[in-house]
Amino acid sequence: MTTRSWTRLRRAVAACGFTPATWIPAASEGRAEEATIRPARVLEDLPIAGRAVGLPEPWPGTVAFLDGTQRYEVMAYAGATPLVVAEIAAAVLERRERQLHVAEVARRRLVIARPRVLEQLEGAIEGHGAIALPEEAPAHPVHDFQLARREVDAARGRLEVELGHRYRSASSAWLLVDGALAESPAWASDPRMIGISKSHATLPFADRELEEYLRLPAGHRSPVFEPAGNEIAPVYSWALRLWPWEGRDLLHGLIRVEAAPQLETLAMADQLSRWLLAERSPVSTPDPRWDRLLYGIRAVEEYLRASGER
Repeated sequence: MTTRSWTRLRRAVAACGFTPATWIPAASEGRAEEATIRPARVLEDLPIAGRAVGLPEPWPGTVAFLDGTQRYEVMAYAGATPLVVAEIAAAVLERRERQLHVAEVARRRLVIARPRVLEQLEGAIEGHGAIALPEEAPAHPVHDFQLARREVDAARGRLEVELGHRYRSASSAWLLVDGALAESPAWASDPRMIGISKSHATLPFADRELEEYLRLPAGHRSPVFEPAGNEIAPVYSWALRLWPWEGRDLLHGLIRVEAAPQLETLAMADQLSRWLLAERSPVSTPDPRWDRLLYGIRAVEEYLRASGER
């Protein structure tokens, strides 16, 4: 988020007598998640330790990739109240005949603060999405920032859903989403949408079963299971190991796949896993998450960053 991008707003902030700030969170592009275990219902007669899915196979026909990015920072303080500015973006890249094309893209700028702060900035935040934080509790810089971060996460999620629906209205191609399909009931029931989760904050097993789940060998998948807590948008899910973890970390190369809760998903779990193995991001990528990235998802992130810096 360049200084030039927010020049007008910074001037307005200074004119209001707010205290300038330079707090840029280290994980400003990620989403906050609470670590927990939610026991899942296993749907296949397979050991938790899983089975080999076979050799990677290229994804047939057209396939699209959806992802979003977010950046945010505390621009200033009005007393003890932080003024948080953010930029969220999302895009769908479609691959046809080995070439990636931009199918959908959108960006939004947000200003997040308590209502009285937003009122003081009135005209300066024109063209930005204004999000008011609750005022029931006394101002607290850290607590208000945490609330603002949740608002950024939610806004990014809504933007991604908006683009996903827009793309689906124009195409029936396979659509791979970086994240959970539970963001939208329509996504969760779509037979040609796949969710790819790199995060393992929520785990589906405990104790010995969890140890087996986290020690899946490369090229193996867990049994398909039904995650708990997805009553509004139920999905089927399974873990897939993209790269060997031995000598690294239990989560190295481990992704969780989500698909529509139907018999076809159970029948296609091995085939989908082989297609996903063929989408692994090259080892040479400098991204620290390379072991859990798919090539198309990484391409969306790179496109959004590059186009946002122009």
